[in-house]
Amino acid sequence: MIKGIYQLAGMSLLLSVGLMGCEPPDTNSTAGEAPKVVTTTTMITDWTDNIAGDTIEVIGLLDAGDDPHIYEPVPQDSQNIEEADLILYNGHDLEPELIRLIEGAGENTRQFAVGELISPLDESAMEEGETEFVPDPHVWGDVENVIVMVEAIAEELAAVSPENEEVYQENLEEYTAELEELHDWIGEQIETIPSENRKLVTTHDAFQYYTEAYGLEVVGTLIGISTEEQPSAQTVGRLASTVRETGVTTIFAEALINPRLIETVAEEAGVELAEEELYGDAIGAPGSDGDTYIKMMEANTRTIVTNLGGINSK
Repeated sequence: MIKGIYQLAGMSLLLSVGLMGCEPPDTNSTAGEAPKVVTTTTMITDWTDNIAGDTIEVIGLLDAGDDPHIYEPVPQDSQNIEEADLILYNGHDLEPELIRLIEGAGENTRQFAVGELISPLDESAMEEGETEFVPDPHVWGDVENVIVMVEAIAEELAAVSPENEEVYQENLEEYTAELEELHDWIGEQIETIPSENRKLVTTHDAFQYYTEAYGLEVVGTLIGISTEEQPSAQTVGRLASTVRETGVTTIFAEALINPRLIETVAEEAGVELAEEELYGDAIGAPGSDGDTYIKMMEANTRTIVTNLGGINSK
């Protein structure tokens, strides 16, 4: 009799476990609705679109002209975050105001900081006036980092839409192949720059991962990791002196930042300012030469290679 009771209890346990495995994940979407995925930066939105295809509603909070460092959320952002089943954000304090909203999201909302999968570079700078280590959030500058991040994105999408897991894996394989090709191409292009010219000066410190991965050196920047900084006249003068002393011949402005002060640096140093701006914290506007992550990286590489004396193959 006792044996029969144990067998019945065991069968009940197995049945309950089996039923739990069949239950859909807890989400904010109602039955029959596609899960809603909210992304912060334009790069993360692009990566997610490439993996998700048309299986999921992807809502990007930031547009091509938005600087994540200083972006101020609007009421619609709060609503989208509250209704999301999954939120994908960069982390490392790239989008500080959005992160504050995300941290207050409901318990049924999955949250994942894709950029925090990547260990910060040892060279990550200390922000002016800061006493603690500040991680560099611009992890997408190294394409191999993006390969790691999109794999995690595929796993997160499968968690909220398990019936599409096979689709995500297929899309991941295809997109990863494109990223691997991009990584190799960038390295080949940078190698065409004369070694003495592989020095980069930009408006803000957003290219450390790029230069570390592809064999360049950041000689100086006008401002640090965050675009919230306001450089002084002394900062402009010091950077101009650095440019002269290191033999840099061309420096670069960035698309989301007013070029006035970097133009002043170029004038004081007596060097060229590249005509094309670099894409920093966002991909380009639709129809531009940088309106996807891959195209953004290609455009930046072409601009750098051309202006530092290399030879472009695209």
